[in-house]
Amino acid sequence: MVAAWLWLLCFLVPQALPRAQPAELYVEVPENYGGNFPLYLTKLPLPREETEGQVVLSGDAGVAGDGPFAVDPESGFLLVTRALDREEQAEYQLQVTLETKDRHVLWGPQPVRVRVKDENDQASGHQATATIDVSIVENTWVPLDPVHLAENLQVPYPHHIAQVHWNGGNVHYHLESQPQGPFDVDTEGKLYVTQELDREAQAEYLLQVRAQNTHSKDYAEPLELQVVVTDENDNAPVCPRQGPSVSIPELSPPGTKVAKVSAEDADAPSSPNSHVVYQLLSPEPEEPAELRAFELDSSSGSVTLGAAQLQAGQNILLQVLAMDLGGTDGGLSSTCEIPVTITDINDHAPEFTTSQIEPVSLPEDAEPGTLVTTLTATDADLEPAFRLMDFAIEAGDEEGTFSLDWEPDSGHVQLRLLKNLSYEAVPSHKLVVVVRNVEELVGPGPGPGATATVTVLVERVVLPPQLDQESYEASVPISTPAGSLLLTVQPSDPLSSPLRFSLVNDSEGWLCIKEISGEVHTARPLQGAQPGDMYTVLIEAQDADEPTLSTSATLVIHFLKALPAPTPTLAPVPSRHLCTPRQDHGVVVSGPREDSDRAGGHGPFSFALGPNPTVQRDWRLRALNGSHAYLTLGLHWVEPREHVVPIAVSHNNQIWHIQVRVIVCRCNVEGQCMRKVGRMKGMPTKLSAVGILVGTLIAIGIFLILIFTHLTLARKKDLDQPVDSVPLKVAV
Repeated sequence: MVAAWLWLLCFLVPQALPRAQPAELYVEVPENYGGNFPLYLTKLPLPREETEGQVVLSGDAGVAGDGPFAVDPESGFLLVTRALDREEQAEYQLQVTLETKDRHVLWGPQPVRVRVKDENDQASGHQATATIDVSIVENTWVPLDPVHLAENLQVPYPHHIAQVHWNGGNVHYHLESQPQGPFDVDTEGKLYVTQELDREAQAEYLLQVRAQNTHSKDYAEPLELQVVVTDENDNAPVCPRQGPSVSIPELSPPGTKVAKVSAEDADAPSSPNSHVVYQLLSPEPEEPAELRAFELDSSSGSVTLGAAQLQAGQNILLQVLAMDLGGTDGGLSSTCEIPVTITDINDHAPEFTTSQIEPVSLPEDAEPGTLVTTLTATDADLEPAFRLMDFAIEAGDEEGTFSLDWEPDSGHVQLRLLKNLSYEAVPSHKLVVVVRNVEELVGPGPGPGATATVTVLVERVVLPPQLDQESYEASVPISTPAGSLLLTVQPSDPLSSPLRFSLVNDSEGWLCIKEISGEVHTARPLQGAQPGDMYTVLIEAQDADEPTLSTSATLVIHFLKALPAPTPTLAPVPSRHLCTPRQDHGVVVSGPREDSDRAGGHGPFSFALGPNPTVQRDWRLRALNGSHAYLTLGLHWVEPREHVVPIAVSHNNQIWHIQVRVIVCRCNVEGQCMRKVGRMKGMPTKLSAVGILVGTLIAIGIFLILIFTHLTLARKKDLDQPVDSVPLKVAV
């Protein structure tokens, strides 16, 4: 009975093996199986290296939990735990994964399709009788010991490695390899390796040898053979991929870690074949210790700084030799390269290229914003951020007369004039400009900022004289007699130096100018002049103290037609008052209506200011109607005093001259003239008070003189008397 069960098991197990599918395993299970459970269906291709995961089975409803399928975690076989009924469910879709405890998938998912094979269990079945011969022989189907094969083995192939034997006859051997490898089995059960093995590609193989009948049914469980590929030193150390440069700040102390070389050797770990040591090839491996810039630990591959100093900006390529077999003869090696860049630190303070600037001369009328000089500072650091500079005037500019202007990333600073200069106040300036780093200095010590001294000499400027007008005009009748005053040329600043006036280009000799006062007169009768003509001369004014300083202005004379008769002069107009600064007030000027004979009727009259340019500048005159005109101030400010404004009134070719007396006074808050308060009645004036005081002092002086004179004469009289005439004192 036991032999029949084994035969049936051997018959059914091959039926459960999966069909060759590219992406899933296929298994058949007979329905209503009457043997022992669990029934091993097929071995799952679980990875051998993943030992920390758990096998998870999922699929159709009813599979998980108390379902009919399970996975043996030790052997990796898919199991069925009870009989299946094809009529109940003909096919199952399963999925196997290898997961961690936190549900992370390490392997899979592997799809498995299980088909329930039909049995004749629904009608009257047929019976068959079979005779089974059972013979008991020695069992030679025993497990095999692991086989160790050297990689890259130089032998003829195929190379015999093991032997299996099934006692029964009519046997065929079938070999499977996990993973697929170059192995084969012949009809006698001899196992062969067919080509060289590579341990680095696959270090172990698990072979399964099956003994099968002519129907490809297993007689028994397959035998497993573990093939271990032993290591040979066929892999040189592999250097890490070269990355970006390693940055080391300059002035770093010896022993500072630079990098660590870690070459990988694909040979067996912890074996001499993968024991890597290191040797520094460059730079300067043969230099004495005090001259080495780098040191290398041969066992760990750690590179540190040596005693020799490195400079900022250096780019160094370290070459390290990685050797396996611990550096002994016969080992393999590779050269590893590490680019190293020595980075800059802010260890240099900026300095001026010139600490003493030659004196710079500026006229005292130089405008603010004028460039005085440009100073240049340099910084030996390489990093742009460490070359940023800050400038300041440290001394010599207490009044803030100068300023500095510079770009943040430039070493040039411009010294500019900020305020007006004054030769009388400060004839020279000695400025001390300091430069410092924006970033904090590191290294031995920052020290004070570098300085540069700039001397600025102020040149005294004497301005040329200025006249009160750029050009002058005057209208003159051609009948004007010699010696007539036409206008007065004056300096624009009454307090300026005195001027000396002269005329240039007076080709006709009609005019003359007084050298000191600037009054322009007619020098002779204007013979030859025609009404409507213009006569232009040049007025030149020289500074009396500085003759080299002068200015000029044009004088244009407009000739008018001759007056028909001596021009009558009207009676003076009573004084009027106007206040300054200018207000909306004026003086009404009327025509000569009172003298109808002179006036030649009652208008209309024409009013015009006299030809004096000063009058025309300071006053404005506009007609109100045919008989009156309105005189107002022409400037915002006119000197407070009494002014005589000449006004010409004309009618029917007849001209009258009116002298309008206007007293200009200061305006009060109400826009009216501020007038001096007169002396109160009965109160002494200042002069009388001073007279009384002086008279009193004189009287007191005379009185004191008389007293002292009298005393002096009396004393002299006593001294002139004889001694015996002096009366004796009466004794009591």
